[in-house]
Amino acid sequence: MRIAIDGMGGDHAPFEIVKGCVEASKKIEHDIYIIGREDEIQNELDKYTYRKEQIKVVHASDVITMEDAPVKAVRTKTDSSLVRGLNMVKNGEADLLISAGNSGAIMAGGLFILGRIPGIDRPAIATTYPILGKGMSLMVDSGANAECKPTNLLEFATMGSIYMERVFGIQKPKVGLVNIGTEESKGTTVLKGAHELLAKSRLNFIGNVEARQVPNGVCDVIVCDGFVGNVILKLTEGLAWSILQLIKKKFTQGLRSKIGALLLSNKLKEMKQEFDYSEYGGAPILGVKGVLLKIHGSSNANAVKNAIIKGIPYVENRVIEVIQDSVLELEEITQSE
Repeated sequence: MRIAIDGMGGDHAPFEIVKGCVEASKKIEHDIYIIGREDEIQNELDKYTYRKEQIKVVHASDVITMEDAPVKAVRTKTDSSLVRGLNMVKNGEADLLISAGNSGAIMAGGLFILGRIPGIDRPAIATTYPILGKGMSLMVDSGANAECKPTNLLEFATMGSIYMERVFGIQKPKVGLVNIGTEESKGTTVLKGAHELLAKSRLNFIGNVEARQVPNGVCDVIVCDGFVGNVILKLTEGLAWSILQLIKKKFTQGLRSKIGALLLSNKLKEMKQEFDYSEYGGAPILGVKGVLLKIHGSSNANAVKNAIIKGIPYVENRVIEVIQDSVLELEEITQSE
């Protein structure tokens, strides 16, 4: 397998990207291609001991920054690390691409260069959502589509279910539709229409779920439009950080608290790790004709390493092909309306 990495994308590129690639190379046998300015990447690689035949540098002279307008950047910066990586996937020179770069450009590039899977109207970002003590759920969409049609939400549910089955090994994942109440009659016209379509599908649809149920692991696939998904993710991230900071503050006030913190230090580290996005790998862009993973812009080496390792079953288990095969069933459901 050939794994391509955008070596210039993200807040800590290229040093954290390169370090993560080196760490991943010690755990896998696959080839890793780091794309970007060759001199900068090679200078970072020279700091480590690694197998020269396993990690290779692909030169790209340009960089798409976080400030660039996504569509314009993809169309004009043709020798950027991101565009070069996308073309490698399109041309069969790489089996997957991972980037911590500009989210809008990654989505735009996926659409313009890789294209949509035939029959899928809108690709979506699928993000892992940590469930304390229970592993994780998958949220689809988490930011790509602010407004959706009922058929789009059906697509998101289907693609998310396939990903959970194929990549995480969860059989018949439970699918929940985020709404303001659990009753079928609740929500907007779009949500009512989506509920009707999902109920007709072969998915393990459990009905509407409220936002307060999501952190409890009520379902394996959390279905919503990108606006709602992004709000849920950012609220959860901010709340988790605030709680951890409050716990840290309380445990450093006075001698008794410090002793208690020392006794509970291992459990506190475990809890912090469960909130840590870097442990869960990348967020797949589901619906494009190529394996494309987005990782957090502030990703460290651990996040890069895990994205590489956990991106492998995405390719090996033929997720894209299975999604393609499911399109016919989706058409049957929507046409019956």
